Amino acid sequence: MSDSNAREHLDAKHERNREQRIEGIKRWVKYIESEPPETWGPQQNAVVNDQLDAAKSVRTSAAHQQHVKDVAAEIIEVRDGSNDNDSN
Repeated sequence: MSDSNAREHLDAKHERNREQRIEGIKRWVKYIESEPPETWGPQQNAVVNDQLDAAKSVRTSAAHQQHVKDVAAEIIEVRDGSNDNDSN
């Protein structure tokens, strides 16, 4: 397999993975729209907690850890800002 074929194969694989992630997100959105937060909230918390535990078991640099904290803070800020707009 030439380098260009390998790159095309990898690009195609990444695109398939991306499409699968998007479809999974769409299914999750439909689910949370059809179920009360009391049902899906604990499920979501369990997934997030497992991901955090897995991330903690991997050694990461201080810079990467700070980047993750910064992104999380931005997400919370956007979320809280959108909640403020919903009440107006």
